[in-house]
Amino acid sequence: MITVTGATGNIGRPLTQALAEAGQQVTAVSRHTAAVPNGVRHVVADLAEPDSLKPALAGAKALFLLLSGDLHATGASPADIIAEAAGSGVRRVVLLSTLGVVTRPFGPTRIAMRALEDTLRESGLEWAILRPGGFASNALWWAESVRTHQGVAAPFGDVGVPIIDPADIAAVAAACLLEDRHTGGVYELTGPEVITPRQQAEAIAAALGSPVRFHELTRDEAKAAMTQSMPAELADDTLDILSSPTPAEQRASPDVQQVLGRAPRPFADWAARNVAAFR
Repeated sequence: MITVTGATGNIGRPLTQALAEAGQQVTAVSRHTAAVPNGVRHVVADLAEPDSLKPALAGAKALFLLLSGDLHATGASPADIIAEAAGSGVRRVVLLSTLGVVTRPFGPTRIAMRALEDTLRESGLEWAILRPGGFASNALWWAESVRTHQGVAAPFGDVGVPIIDPADIAAVAAACLLEDRHTGGVYELTGPEVITPRQQAEAIAAALGSPVRFHELTRDEAKAAMTQSMPAELADDTLDILSSPTPAEQRASPDVQQVLGRAPRPFADWAARNVAAFR
């Protein structure tokens, strides 16, 4: 059995589906009751309370570990989750980390994530670490404004990074959970090309078959909007990356190709598959 945390999110949903279709027994974990694919077991648990994971880990041989962005700030100890997994008989953990532990290693959240990577390496378990950059699904922040005003508002409209389709992250995670050859692998996951917010709006317009206007926000305007759903520190970190990406953050990594044997999908493909969210 494989346990998937964050199972109702943009990575967890396709990962759970892929594992179930591969014939695996899957336990999907989320904070709230949710629909899951047929044949998948669902357990409600809160990663801020590692003891609550016991029912989800019972009988599991592998764990996909996805932490919410603010978990380190809540006083929780994510390292306890790895200890709980080992104590429950889990043999393999695939950890969703972030590219920022390499490109911007000194922020408190990234320092904590790098420490968690080290804890996993030293745990005695089999492991793989995934370090994605920006997600294509972040464009869903614009869905309501596209539906209601046919517009996208974002800062730094002409500054881009190679954002990745979460379904590609899920596919890499599935491979790491199922294939021994990825044990000990550390994979940087990006999209195939640099794309700016303005170009993302153009891709959404093309998927819709109707115009989408782009309005450039100031940094302060963007931060005010972002802090409605994330800590101010994380908003500032994100805006730093969006405004001034480093060469490493603009590099298209070959790791998706290495794991999956195909190139990562471009943003336009993600927009076409998710066009209903913008209608």
